[in-house]
Amino acid sequence: MSRIDLNLLTALDALLSERSVTKAAERMKVSVSAMSRTLTRLRTTTGDRLLLQAGRTLVLTPYAERLSQRIPALAREAEAVLSQAEYRFDPATLEQRFTLRAGEGFIDLLGAALVEQIHRAAPGVQLRFAPKPDWNAQPLREGLIDLEIGVVKVSAPEVRARRLFRDRYVGVCRKGHPLLRKKQIAIERWLAYGHVMVSRTGDAENPIDAALELDGQRRALPIVVPSYTSAMQLVRQSDLLAVVPQSCLGNSHLPNYAAEQGLQSFVLPIETPAFNVSAIWHPRLDHDPAQCWLRAQVLAVCGELYPG
Repeated sequence: MSRIDLNLLTALDALLSERSVTKAAERMKVSVSAMSRTLTRLRTTTGDRLLLQAGRTLVLTPYAERLSQRIPALAREAEAVLSQAEYRFDPATLEQRFTLRAGEGFIDLLGAALVEQIHRAAPGVQLRFAPKPDWNAQPLREGLIDLEIGVVKVSAPEVRARRLFRDRYVGVCRKGHPLLRKKQIAIERWLAYGHVMVSRTGDAENPIDAALELDGQRRALPIVVPSYTSAMQLVRQSDLLAVVPQSCLGNSHLPNYAAEQGLQSFVLPIETPAFNVSAIWHPRLDHDPAQCWLRAQVLAVCGELYPG
């Protein structure tokens, strides 16, 4: 399309509707001589004279008459396509399914509050939580996932992330566990029990065991499970111990979540770094109004349930 100049389309629209080179020039904010040259180009391009002198006025040729029925809509469409996008977004009329990838703990503790908030504003929206077997960024890149919730571990430098809340690790055991007979939990007593390790991939690399290895110590890990919620269920039925994010214990809407399951938390006898739980998305969704709205809803719910 190298020979096509879309500026000719708007000029042709002006000439056909005004039927005057002078008035078309005023409309296009160009000189009369420039518009006259444009008419010459249009005649060459179309192979038709388009406007002919009839006394003191110009009249359209039969071909120009036919064009005059089509050109205004074509010109408006071309200008709309090549202008800044106008977003008229109304969540109340939104009919869309969003696919999120998050851990089971997020779904259990925040899922109900999130869907309630979203449904109030956008009853036509459906949330689909996809399995999270790993931190592969390819589903984000391919558009299979709209939003990922968790720690930023995806191997894709282009992804965007925004912190939802700050979290840290705590120990957890069943109520009445022998470990809790003493207020101060020594590391030796903590390591004397079997631990449930949480790993989606089966990989033993995690901040807990990394910290222990620095001191030449190891946990006994008789079982590995893929989620923190599974670890908590095992712990409540045994003398096993687990390490979970503090957010898994409850929030402002579910303050007794862990206690009601017969679990009790304790401060770990080792130092572990705090970490961010973030919303993660691909930059191609940066400015999509529906996606921006979804991220705002997730951020609002997390801020309400995990303030500070």
